Amino acid sequence: MSAGTQGRRWIGRALAGFAIAVIGVFVWARRDLYAPLDAGSEAPDYQAVTLEGDSLSIQGARGQVVLLNVWATWCRPCVREMPAIQRLYEALSPQGLTVLAVSVDNAALALGDPAQAVRGFVDEFKLTFPILLDPDNRIQSVYQVTAMPTTYVIGRDGVIRQRFLGPREWDQPEFEAEIRALLNGAQ
Repeated sequence: MSAGTQGRRWIGRALAGFAIAVIGVFVWARRDLYAPLDAGSEAPDYQAVTLEGDSLSIQGARGQVVLLNVWATWCRPCVREMPAIQRLYEALSPQGLTVLAVSVDNAALALGDPAQAVRGFVDEFKLTFPILLDPDNRIQSVYQVTAMPTTYVIGRDGVIRQRFLGPREWDQPEFEAEIRALLNGAQ
């Protein structure tokens, strides 16, 4: 093997090593985007439009206890848990609980206008908490949603207290007690 060939191989290996190092530094610098979003994580800001056309954000709810629920009208487990979320909201909203339910319905899955499908769902179940529309599924990447429904309980300080995958009976005593404790200042 000639000296020129060995030199080119050395340069190729050095460039490959440099590229891997640069990628490693980039990933490390942005590790917050790749780390699991779970209890103890700062709740990322997220903003969407409600069915009424108002803009709401997680940051705007800072100082309140927030139940952030990601759901869709076509998701059977989501449909099952919505009445329990409504009952929890009715019981604890006077004490300061905020529910933000983010619908990821889109035109393809809603078979038409997603807002119309969501509005029909809200009317059918008599939901009174804010419903946000996210037909582009932005929340799924911001909150690393991997299953539906996914629900985050966020403390007044903006820190995620719990993350739940799948449906829950939110009006059951154990969930209500946990949220009451947060409303009363527990960390």
